[in-house]
Amino acid sequence: MKILVIAPTPFFADRGTHIRILEEALALEKLGHQLTIATYHIGSEIDSSVQTKISVRRIRRLLFWYKKLEAGPDWQKIFLDLMLIRKAFNLARTQRPEIIHAHLHEGVAVGWIVQKALFWRKMKLVADFHGSLTKEMVSHSYLQGGWLKSVFKAIEKLIDNLGDFAITSSAENTQEILQLRRDRKVETILDGANLAHYEKLPTKVQLRQDLELPSDKLIITYTGAIIMNKGISYLLAAIPKVLAQNKDVFFIIAGFPAEEVLKFVQENNLTEFVRVISPLSYFEMPKILLASDIGVDPKDSATRQASGKILQYMAAGLPVVCFDRQNNRTYLGEGGEYAKIDTVEGLAEAILLLADSMEKIKENGAVNKVRVQNFSWEASAKKIQQIYEQIIILK
Repeated sequence: MKILVIAPTPFFADRGTHIRILEEALALEKLGHQLTIATYHIGSEIDSSVQTKISVRRIRRLLFWYKKLEAGPDWQKIFLDLMLIRKAFNLARTQRPEIIHAHLHEGVAVGWIVQKALFWRKMKLVADFHGSLTKEMVSHSYLQGGWLKSVFKAIEKLIDNLGDFAITSSAENTQEILQLRRDRKVETILDGANLAHYEKLPTKVQLRQDLELPSDKLIITYTGAIIMNKGISYLLAAIPKVLAQNKDVFFIIAGFPAEEVLKFVQENNLTEFVRVISPLSYFEMPKILLASDIGVDPKDSATRQASGKILQYMAAGLPVVCFDRQNNRTYLGEGGEYAKIDTVEGLAEAILLLADSMEKIKENGAVNKVRVQNFSWEASAKKIQQIYEQIIILK
């Protein structure tokens, strides 16, 4: 099939949303589909890192000063999305795709407009939701309460009902949309791991030497966006509590933007115990994880987002400390060390419990290395393909 992917974001940047967009597209391409991605004017070119024939088509650089790569709302995105409508319309008109696969709520709105504007083409729209729009805006402190929050809730409810089928990245988000979506056509398509990225790399000892990491410490690593709605505030507050009881650990925080974390590390005299790596390339991340001993994901369930980074930890054979969320349990099973309560203290306690047991570190890591085989992008792409086929039959 010809598939037009709508990505209302500066694709590609090294963070979870973009990893899902990229890896879904690559896996669908392997199944024989022809994909074009419509996106913003900024972002890295994917063909410099992966072999692909996927065409990335960008809007014009009218907002040349807009260079924001990190996640989060911005009023200027309204203009970018209006330009994206034009780009997606032209691509749909000339390329005649059977499927419009739209990511995020903004992308779904763009896709719906294009679908209706070219209604005689009978293109089908798949809405790929990565979390709750309103909850994410609240988590970024872009919305508080009052009438404006009510307006965005109404908009989100409307968009949740758009498209011929909806997919989500987490069971929590699926449950929420099921309560809102009238046709109840929604399915969870979990993130996957590209296991090939973890093959043919040096040993842990060699990687630690290459990365100039301590050889005599237990390395606990967080990778991903360093923003509040990813739970980074839980982790930062937990680090001094962990170090107060165990000085034989070393933390890596890798991602972007790093300014607030660097400030925290300096103000709390933690430079001896914390390495901040920024920016972090998605394609270099496996080296850092293979040099580590424990992965940590402090994201709570507030935004209904999945935690794709957990799969990266699993692919590296790491045990994982996280909060006790349904999506985390689905991934990890017995391979997770779950905080008893969703607090700083709960996270610190879980890190300490795991750090104090090398036997459990090895056992949980081995469990995760096996379990990750069940979560591949290829399996996710086959489920998406089945959805495509199902809705096209209904033409």
